[in-house]
Amino acid sequence: MRPLFAVATALLVASPAIAKDVVPAATAVGKPLDCIQMNQVRETRVHSDDVIDFVMSGKKVYRNTLPGGCPQLGFEKRFLHQTSINQYCSLDTITVLTEPSLTRGATCGLGQFQEVKLASAK
Repeated sequence: MRPLFAVATALLVASPAIAKDVVPAATAVGKPLDCIQMNQVRETRVHSDDVIDFVMSGKKVYRNTLPGGCPQLGFEKRFLHQTSINQYCSLDTITVLTEPSLTRGATCGLGQFQEVKLASAK
């Protein structure tokens, strides 16, 4: 009975490292933009504390690398963005939403939006 408990404990300790997200390799396309249209964003993919991919209609992907990073963003993978215009811009800030109850966490600045071509998964 003890060996089974030891194996289960080892798996629980190892789980977070296995689940860690990796920033997909990508190649830059063109010049970075200061703003992208919010109504064209179909999905956001938070990869780490400092990298978010914005998947647009038409399947373009814009990568935003946050200049100073954003604590807990990579763990929580969700954020709040408030604006009075229909754009995400490099001068805007986002706020990490944390559990429980989607409490506001760190507020951090966005960088420029670089269109990228993601490397093919093999």
